Amino acid sequence: MRAMLFERLGQPLRVAEIKPPAPGAGQVLVRVLACGVCRTDLHVVDGELPKPKLPLVPGHEIVGEVVAQGTEALRFKPGDRVGIPWLAWTCGVCPYCRAGRENLCEQARFTGYTVDGGYAEYTVADQRFCFPIPAVYQSVEAAPLLCAGLIGYRAFSKIAHARRLGIYGFGAAAHIIAQVACAQGREVYAFTRPGDVAGQQFAKSLGAVWAGGSVELPPVPLDAAIIFAPVGALVPLALKAVTRGGNVVCAGIHMSNIPEFPYESLWMERSICSVANLTRRDGDEFLRIAPHVPVKTTVQPFPLSDANEALARLRAGQINGAAVLVP
Repeated sequence: MRAMLFERLGQPLRVAEIKPPAPGAGQVLVRVLACGVCRTDLHVVDGELPKPKLPLVPGHEIVGEVVAQGTEALRFKPGDRVGIPWLAWTCGVCPYCRAGRENLCEQARFTGYTVDGGYAEYTVADQRFCFPIPAVYQSVEAAPLLCAGLIGYRAFSKIAHARRLGIYGFGAAAHIIAQVACAQGREVYAFTRPGDVAGQQFAKSLGAVWAGGSVELPPVPLDAAIIFAPVGALVPLALKAVTRGGNVVCAGIHMSNIPEFPYESLWMERSICSVANLTRRDGDEFLRIAPHVPVKTTVQPFPLSDANEALARLRAGQINGAAVLVP
């Protein structure tokens, strides 16, 4: 099968012909129909996430068709369409797993990072960590829901009280969760790279009541802010934008260092928290909600062999919505 291989830091992905994987016990073999290109993929290939499996097939926003089952894999049958997310496996027995916090499992495995992912024609996955894909979505449209949607939803769940919500970094995750927030009657304030007029117009087209550069203050104090951009300098800016008791949620898996800021920026019960990975409950809930909003993803398809181009455009901030690879 064809696959895009990450073999060494500093080198582009290589188009390769490799042996298709075989499903093990409890696994399904999936023919990849679409795979989203996520900022986490950039963090992997740019060396910002340590110790990836090498060689590695990246990609963790996978939509595909089940073509074979391993032993004891009876949850899905051939022909079923499934989504494969970032969280690939957890131990199920540690204190975190037993408490319903499997996203914090210390033994967890991750698709496209510690196990091979979806920048390929086929992949395998633990059936327990796959999701049925709502029929209303085409495969290319559904791919960004598997990480941008899920991590956005997990971050959003941390600030359920917020009526005025700021979103820093208006990329794939932001363009999905903004639709959910607007559908719930919340006011969305979008922050983009300074001067990114197209990005600000895109945010307004999805319901944002205001859009500006990340160094600007919004016209009114915010109840909460979610930071999707991997830029630590945005944390003090977001703290200035939120009101007393406001929350700032850091939603990325990697962020540059947060600069020093005065305690008064945090005082009055403002708080900062992060979100990590996802749980299967997050996935089940979000994929029930998305069709009813309805969430509509903006996607830019690329052939599988153009994965390096898609990553480069994402790195440069030249993707509105989400890039998606199509084998």
